Amino acid sequence: MPKVFGVSNNAVNASANATAAATNVLYTERQWVPWYWWAAVAGLTVLLAGEMALNRNMWWFFGALIVVGALAAWFLVWLSRNTVTVEQDPDGTRWLLTSDANLPNTVVDRAMVVPASARQNALGRQLDPAAFLVTRSWVPEHVLLVLDDPEDPTPYWLISAKNPEAVLDAFVPGLND
Repeated sequence: MPKVFGVSNNAVNASANATAAATNVLYTERQWVPWYWWAAVAGLTVLLAGEMALNRNMWWFFGALIVVGALAAWFLVWLSRNTVTVEQDPDGTRWLLTSDANLPNTVVDRAMVVPASARQNALGRQLDPAAFLVTRSWVPEHVLLVLDDPEDPTPYWLISAKNPEAVLDAFVPGLND
């Protein structure tokens, strides 16, 4: 049996399964594009397929409809790939995972909800260029997490969330303003 750094693959798999089983998911959301984007893309797909089949037989229409429709659906699913997840380790540390980044709750100094009415200001002139952003245009509310980590130059995280109160309650209970 091959060894990985002196440990068998069975031991590595058992360790990974034990870690995954011990992690408790407190909150998760996937930020899908709105339904009307799907409707608009479906209309655009039919229009493009119709143009490609102009003065040709119907096989051109159905072929273009399948190819363009598959590409359009893939693009909308790709746009919807972002998830916001809050997990708790066995030691009690809570982690915010989004967009291939993770943040422990131990470095968060303050947290608040940025309502849709303040979104333009938060992403506009008041934005710090060193901030970590994960925003989606179709998700109007955000979570603002101000950090207190001397090793990290990032002043805060600004994350889109469909239910920002639930994210804050799961990630930093009692800390949000």
